[in-house]
Amino acid sequence: MEKQPVLIALLLVSLVGTASCQPQIPNAKKSIVVTYSILGSVVRDLVGDQADVIVPMPNGLDPHEWQPSAKDIERFNKADLVVENGLGLEGGMGKTLDAARKKGVKFFTASDYITVRHVGAGEGIPTGDPDQAIGAEDPHLWMDPIAMKSIVSALASELKNNLNLDVTARAIDLESRLDTLNTEATNIVTQIPQGDRKLVTGHESLGYFAQRYGFKLVGAIVPSISSQAEVSAADLANLKKLIQDNQVKAIFTELGTSPVVSKAIGDETGVKVVELTTHALFSDGSYFTYMKNLATVVANGLK
Repeated sequence: MEKQPVLIALLLVSLVGTASCQPQIPNAKKSIVVTYSILGSVVRDLVGDQADVIVPMPNGLDPHEWQPSAKDIERFNKADLVVENGLGLEGGMGKTLDAARKKGVKFFTASDYITVRHVGAGEGIPTGDPDQAIGAEDPHLWMDPIAMKSIVSALASELKNNLNLDVTARAIDLESRLDTLNTEATNIVTQIPQGDRKLVTGHESLGYFAQRYGFKLVGAIVPSISSQAEVSAADLANLKKLIQDNQVKAIFTELGTSPVVSKAIGDETGVKVVELTTHALFSDGSYFTYMKNLATVVANGLK
């Protein structure tokens, strides 16, 4: 009888030891899927390590045309939140995004939280295709740090209310940094006289940049807000005249612009052709590096 307490104690120790050896199931992080790298960079800055931020589309590809694989589609369908640009930017992902919505996946559409720019008269865009028409909605919102600031504020509320992620402190810091970035970009472009702030680009991608920093949009090689639009001989002839009439100092080519066509226009007008990074992050993955480079290349190109 005296041995019973000892046996019970040994049994309890054994049970506790066995329980402590059981694998602990960690709290799984939320999954936030973002449709392209530049927006993804800002979302990562906001979220930090509080969630897994996934960008299925490889950096530098054109969101107008990229199509997800079966594995990518699964990521969208299993996401706790999908962050998209909207305004037709993710053309190649359209069916995948629609299917995820039907499955009940939560979406945050960045363009819902900014003042959307519309294509204006005198921007070198003919009528016809909806993406080319006056009044078309411009999806290239990441060209404006202040627009991105509005998106950060709205997304912080979304994360707190619907995913129980409190990123308030990170949002305040990021918004302050975006204000500083805007000031830095403003200082970079002020070295260009107002009369020389005239832009000719690969397609109509710099509208928000032009609006924020006081540039005139003269025209584009592909006269559309989508790089997938067709260009005609008449469009190119009109663009050459616009370049000459406005005494444009540089043609900025970008993702989706034919280098052959760009060079031909440059040769025929006597205007230099400058390559501009509009749809890709640099090796550090930073939106801030991206924007400062954009402003610097534009400023140097127009000197």
